[in-house]
Amino acid sequence: MRNSPAVLVLLYSSALFAHTVRVPFVGCAQDGQAGPVPAPKGTDELVRIDARAAHKLAFYTTGRGFGVLAPRGWFCFGNYGSSSNELFASPRPIKAGDLFPPDWSGIEGPAVELDATEGGGSGTAMVAEVWARVFPAYRPLVQGLINSGDLQAGLYIFAPYPNDKLIVQTARLVQFQTPPHSEGLGTMSRLKANDDPVDGVAILEGPTPNLPMLRVRLPLKQRDLAPAIIQQLLLRQRSDTR
Repeated sequence: MRNSPAVLVLLYSSALFAHTVRVPFVGCAQDGQAGPVPAPKGTDELVRIDARAAHKLAFYTTGRGFGVLAPRGWFCFGNYGSSSNELFASPRPIKAGDLFPPDWSGIEGPAVELDATEGGGSGTAMVAEVWARVFPAYRPLVQGLINSGDLQAGLYIFAPYPNDKLIVQTARLVQFQTPPHSEGLGTMSRLKANDDPVDGVAILEGPTPNLPMLRVRLPLKQRDLAPAIIQQLLLRQRSDTR
């Protein structure tokens, strides 16, 4: 992740009251193209966040460094494919059938969703939706893929969702909030719009580029944990790309 001034300010201001603390490790089972994968085992995870928030959070992971903070006591499950990985944490149990039932319209309640999608191959169509919406420098690339027939014309909107609030927007990072009962970056994947906002961040990585994306929807009493969840992901991505 490129260290633009806006990103550095975001990370610095978030880290002012942060400490390196331990949070519980929660292994998450997953399913995908090659079949089910059991939950990994591990020890407490070191994270740099506000110590008060740390007492309410745990690190949920399918292994190999792919993980996210979410409230303690939640359940989790992962989904993987040839060009993407998804991880979900929720106060209700999640299993493979919950993500793909015939009449499924989205996760309706509180959830934390972490996606990592490759910018090439089968992941291009999904990543291009976000490029078109909030990364203007990549809109010509999307249009080129449409012109060449690699993407379907009419499915890509070259403007942000009308109701989304773009809190930070740089060439390779967007921090956003999708308001309640609204369609936006927060609800374009697995989360169905409801009474609560969705906070999140979209990051472009590498030359392709790939797209890690985080969506956080918490109930009112836990909503103050969202900044710590987002901060931990940003710091982790920054560390991984040094």
